[in-house]
Amino acid sequence: MSGDHHDDALISRRVRRLETLLEEKGVLSGGALDEVIDAFMAAASPANGARVVARAWVDPAYRSRLLADGTAAVQELGLMEGSFQRLRVVENTESVHNVIVCTLCSCYPLRLLGPSPSWYKSESYRSRVVREPRTVLAEFGLALPAGTEITVWDSSAETRYMVLPRRPADTDSLGEAELTGLVTRNALIGTAAV
Repeated sequence: MSGDHHDDALISRRVRRLETLLEEKGVLSGGALDEVIDAFMAAASPANGARVVARAWVDPAYRSRLLADGTAAVQELGLMEGSFQRLRVVENTESVHNVIVCTLCSCYPLRLLGPSPSWYKSESYRSRVVREPRTVLAEFGLALPAGTEITVWDSSAETRYMVLPRRPADTDSLGEAELTGLVTRNALIGTAAV
């Protein structure tokens, strides 16, 4: 895609060369590398992000830790172990709605949100959500009050973002597991309320 800060073909060649070197040096076999990638992808799910959100909704101390240091807080739940990226969690409030984008490519907290949706990687989303976030959110079916401030966060290779959506009204009787089931991947990106 034009505007990417890297050339996908170049990265693919470098990854393949690295794989070849690991195999040639006897560090890792091709089969073992496939197993590692498969295990990583199996553990990458929006259910992980939903679990983080539900914990924050029921545990105010955890919520504070999550907003102060997202990486450390999700590691408390056994998520993002060994990750080199920093996770910053931004909270939706009554007056502020957050939405995530990576304008240069498609940086995304894969372990917490699962594989990124195709629209997240599209040039249209990446450019338009910055210029006209209210319009883009409305296209997703999220109509925000005119007075709601919309903040767009630009992910990078070093810092990934996740939205902490507002807890839905009338959910005080729900437990953490039930709340987890309410949270969608789009809410974690900011293109849905929950």
